[in-house]
Amino acid sequence: MTGDSGDRPSEAAAPPDEPGPALVRQRRMPRWGWWALSLAGAGVLGGLVGGLLVDAAHDNGSGCNATSVAGEVLPSVVTVVVVGRDGTRSNGTGALVRSDGYVLTNEHVVSTAVEAGAEVTVQYSDGTESDATIVGVDAITDLAVIRAEDGADGRALLDPSRSALRVGQPVVALGAPLGLSNTVTAGIVSALGRYVPVPTGDGRVAHLLDAVQTDAAINPGNSGGPLVDCSGRQVGVNTAISTVPNSEGVGGGGSVGLGFAIPISVAGPVADELIEHGRANHPVLGLAARVVTEDPERPPNGLEVTAVAPGGPAEAAGLAPGDLLTEIDGEKAVSTEQLVLATLRHDAGDTIRVGYRRGGDTGSADITLAPAP
Repeated sequence: MTGDSGDRPSEAAAPPDEPGPALVRQRRMPRWGWWALSLAGAGVLGGLVGGLLVDAAHDNGSGCNATSVAGEVLPSVVTVVVVGRDGTRSNGTGALVRSDGYVLTNEHVVSTAVEAGAEVTVQYSDGTESDATIVGVDAITDLAVIRAEDGADGRALLDPSRSALRVGQPVVALGAPLGLSNTVTAGIVSALGRYVPVPTGDGRVAHLLDAVQTDAAINPGNSGGPLVDCSGRQVGVNTAISTVPNSEGVGGGGSVGLGFAIPISVAGPVADELIEHGRANHPVLGLAARVVTEDPERPPNGLEVTAVAPGGPAEAAGLAPGDLLTEIDGEKAVSTEQLVLATLRHDAGDTIRVGYRRGGDTGSADITLAPAP
């Protein structure tokens, strides 16, 4: 990520004078959390592996046949269980997307395993399990690939959709919300092309590009699970929800019909890079910057360049520390997230035009993005 996070505008933000929905990822859900209290420790996850929960409310002529989709897709869906060194257990969801046991999921589902050496297990829809290893993660897009050590031999793979999504199109979400494996819910595509910046809790921001908004119920534990069309092809990776904040402005709770999935058009290429290289090769601009706001009551004046990588793209374009970026890729420069988005939406070799001020002079520069070192 280039520079600091700056301001974090979101499509989901409400007007300043009223509390807006709190945006949260489908966090890994401890296996014995709220459900253990309501069910008196009935062993939710273990007791429901191999079972089937279908929301049939949309199983009608105007939506997907959820029963048919569930039967076709669930064999490709896995519950991802992470056990920390301290014994803490949490779960998310994933989908088998390539032979030899490769599973696409969210980075935040397995981040504990990356940072603290936790154990990762995948549980198939039939209740069998396999140890898993992390192939690669990309915190910027909140995507990860893990591999089942048994190779998922003979198990079905989930195909990506090749068709363009439409607002109002019926979709189905599959996963393990609150540890309830093999859960299926149905809804529609509520909106397309959302940009959703999601704070990770450790000072970073995950960037959901061109996100699919859906009212299909997704909850903590659905993270990394597939959103599919009526033909059972994956259209997205369920990643985040908006929740209604309480009187103190703190969000929480479950689905209120505002869920966001990373489109497969974004997730697929990142997954391929993680499998082939162990990382996502996002190009770089070669600079760092910070937001400059002379008047707190007014929009930012621009982005001050705080560092330029020697020999990097920004230096080659003539930029230097102290320059004030006023425009990035055709838009007014107001947030360092624009720099991140420029690298995520373009390939190495593409050119980004920036406008800048240096002293009393103005100018523009074309920065040619370079491959990550």
